[in-house]
Parts: sequence; C-alpha cells; structure tokens
Amino acid sequence: MHIAFLLIGILLLMWLAMSAPFGVRTIKRSFRVKAPVQKVRAALHPFGDDYTWNGAVSAVEKYSANRGRMVTTHNDRKDSFIERDFEVYESASGLEWMLWFTSDTSLDQSFWHHHRMETRLHAISPHETQVELSETDRYRGLGFYIFRHFSLRRMALKLKIWAEKGTFKAGGLFERPSTQIAMAVLSVFLLWPIFGLTMQGLFLSAALTLIVGLHELGHIAAFRIMGHRKARMIFIPILGGIALGGRPYDRHFEIGFSALMGAGFSAFMTAFLMWSHSMIVENSTNMIANGVIVFALMAALFNLGNLIPVWKFDGGQVLRQVFRSAIGQAVCTFFLLGCFMVVGHIIGLPKQMLIVSGAIFALLSVMTSKGGVKPKTPLTPMSGNERTAIFAAFAAVFFIHCSVLVWSAGLLFA
Repeated sequence: MHIAFLLIGILLLMWLAMSAPFGVRTIKRSFRVKAPVQKVRAALHPFGDDYTWNGAVSAVEKYSANRGRMVTTHNDRKDSFIERDFEVYESASGLEWMLWFTSDTSLDQSFWHHHRMETRLHAISPHETQVELSETDRYRGLGFYIFRHFSLRRMALKLKIWAEKGTFKAGGLFERPSTQIAMAVLSVFLLWPIFGLTMQGLFLSAALTLIVGLHELGHIAAFRIMGHRKARMIFIPILGGIALGGRPYDRHFEIGFSALMGAGFSAFMTAFLMWSHSMIVENSTNMIANGVIVFALMAALFNLGNLIPVWKFDGGQVLRQVFRSAIGQAVCTFFLLGCFMVVGHIIGLPKQMLIVSGAIFALLSVMTSKGGVKPKTPLTPMSGNERTAIFAAFAAVFFIHCSVLVWSAGLLFA
C-alpha cells in the first residue's frame, strides 16, 4: 500500500511538472533602475538603439512603425540564427508597449499563439526609472512556467546592472559547473533521510545521484556526436537531471539516438560490473563486492525506468521515432510493458505492485501525450537502416539492463 501511494505521488508530481493545464498565466516583475527613462527604453524597446545590450539579439530590421524582424543569437536546427517577425504597439507617450511574435524561422507559430510581452516605464526622477515587465503565455506543466519566471527575474537583474554600471556578463550562477556540483551534493543529503540516516543510506543516496549524473552524461555525449556545439546538464535535487543540447533537433534519428544514449551509456557500465564481479569478489572485501551489486541493481533499475514507453520518457521518445504510426506505437508500448511485467515477476515483485505500476505508467503515458514544441518545418525522417539500428540498439540496451537487474536481484535477495 505504501509503495502504491509513493507511485501515485510520483505520478502526480510528473503530471504537474510536464502536462498539467495551467491555462493562460502572466508573470510580472517590477523594479527600479537608477538610470534615465530614455536609456532604459532604448534597451527594452525592440526599435531602441540598445536593444542588443544583452547579446540575445544581434540586429533588428524595421519594416514599418509597428512591425519588424529581429535576428537572435540562438541557433536553429541548421545552425543558422533564429529570426522572428514581431509587432509592437505602444502608447502615445512611448513608455508603454506590447510585443508579440508573428513568425519564427525555427518554431511553429502555435508556440507563440498566446505569448505576449508588455513593458511599462515611469520616470520617477531624471535619473531613476520604475520598470514593470510582464510576460503572458499559456502553460502546460509547471516546469516551463517556473523556467520563464526565473528567466524574467534574471533579465531584470542584468538590465539593472547594465543600465547602472554599463556592464553585462552572459550566463549566471546557476549554469556554472561548481553550482551544478553543489546541487548534486545537495541532492545526496536530501535523499539521505529517504534511505535512512545511516552510512548505508548515505551510500544509497550518493549512488543514486552518481547514476543520474552518468545517465545525463550519456545524453550529453549523444548531443556532441550529433553535432551540437554546446551541451550542458542541469541538476535538480531529488528529481534528477536534465541534459540540454545547443540547438533544436534536426532529424528523427537524432531524437532517438540522443534519448537512447542516456541508458545506453550506462549499459556499458552495468554490463562491466556484472562481468567483473567475480574478480572483485576475489580481490576485495565482501562490503565492496556487495556495494558493487547494489550499485549495479540501482543503475539497471533507474535506466529501465527511463526506458518505460511513456511519451516524455527516453523510452517513449525512442519508440515515437522508430514507429511513426499510432498503431505501431501502441503495439510496441503494450509489448514493452509486458516485458517489464515479466522482469518484475522474475525478480519477485508482488503481483499487486506490478498491476498498479502498469496502470500508473499507462495513465502517465496518456496524461503526458499532449504538448511538446512543434518545429516550423518537419524533421528529416529516418531511413530504413537508421530505424533498424535504433530499434536494435534499444533492444540491446533493454536486454542488458534487464539481465543486470535479474542478476543483481538474484544475488541480493536469494
């Protein structure tokens, strides 16, 4: 019963983060800048002389009094700079305006359908300005809403520094490797009470954190192989990590390969641990040998969890690229869930737990099926050889982690 409640809680959290319909929301930020109102306007208005102050936009072309096109410094899937057409309407004073995007060379216009940005400036004195920023959009999932909140907050802080001191520094504290290491350490200590405040519990929390990091490292390696100039990891305490590429996806093969490499990279490690366990037993203590078994079991279980055929999980992403028809996806999904049930039965999980888990994953797949960012033009489809290669690799990775799970569970719970 406790396990069922835990799984239901995880389901609700993931639904809230990825797919909950929050509707149209407005994020607001109000702050004061010790700078003349015209200087602030030049930095925030798309036709202002200093609109490129933060490096996010490299140039703006003016079509008419309220229409123009901006060239961003973000790369599209072909490594060209993304360009966006926009319209802006302002008050007679020129200190209030609203901007929305009418075209995007990378994303489908549906992404911007509900998006609006409003700016209000008020001159408190000749050398001080009150700034009010607001961003409106429709949100599915709390994750993107939180991202937008911190993004607007960061932009406000950097604008204040630029306007008052004339300096700008790209990036922020959160992206630094030292910060991500600190987040990983924080995750270890937050997970520690869950596993028990003992040395064994500390080992389990540290092992799980390391497993998450290795999984995301596999995604980062895939991004670099696929030609991304930049790739980074964001560590989220307790919930895990996110690997980010440097540009949008260009091919269906790229999506499948990048999604599979998280579990694929770890498959080499778990297979090596299983193969070398006998040598470890002969040349080390029982504590180390048992620690290796526990680590292998946790790694296999975590990576198999990511291969579950839920749309926004790695497994769901891979299967959506290999099987483009709804029938093919449905058949493969139910077959794979059946394989998970068989493996769970082999390692001795209770039938009730397997049934509840299967129902929860089925619900999660349905609940997260909507959403996603639609590109401007269709992605390059897979060739027959690419489809075969990805599916064969998926089957191999799945088999390796299942084998390691059965082997390690057999040793631990014999």
